[in-house]
Amino acid sequence: MPRGLQKISMVKLFFPGWVLMAILGSPVFAAEKPNVLIILADDLGFSDLGCYGGEIQTPNLDNLSKHGLRFTQFHNTARCWPTRAALLTGYYAQQVRRDTLPGIKRDMRPNWARLLPDMLRPLGYRSYHSGKWHLDGKQLEAGFDHSYDLADQSRFFSPQLHYEDDQKLPPVEPDTDYYATTAIADHAIKCLREHAKEHADKPFFH
Repeated sequence: MPRGLQKISMVKLFFPGWVLMAILGSPVFAAEKPNVLIILADDLGFSDLGCYGGEIQTPNLDNLSKHGLRFTQFHNTARCWPTRAALLTGYYAQQVRRDTLPGIKRDMRPNWARLLPDMLRPLGYRSYHSGKWHLDGKQLEAGFDHSYDLADQSRFFSPQLHYEDDQKLPPVEPDTDYYATTAIADHAIKCLREHAKEHADKPFFH
């Protein structure tokens, strides 16, 4: 097995940005830079996974939890796009204008609100994105090395707006074998396999 794939067992599940930066800066990881995998699933209940006591068997996710980091007191926002902003910036979504409050409207992310890939690149990380984006700007400009962006979040079978590496892809016609969940997973797997083959000496963030 390639060294890069072996290192996948070190992934950290559900890793918020501020925790990530704190741990990477600690003496424990001074000589070792762990691979980081964030899985943000829409409409997933707090006890749906097997590792949290759920009735549905989720062995692969349970294994990630066993060898990674599992939170027991972590709460995200009720909507997905503020949660993504918080995870990738380390700030509250309202601080980076990705949520609305009385007197504060949703707007462009401030220039000082850098994303994790931009901060991880000087540390030797390669970064990948698969799925929804919900942030302003383009992924590669934000520090990602590869990206698949499903901009048509509600069109699971025939998206008209989706991008790979910041380039628009052709619309998907109805009645094809496209399914958003499969497309996102396939892209993530492709990125990790490519990383293991071509960049096994570098840590990854995905």
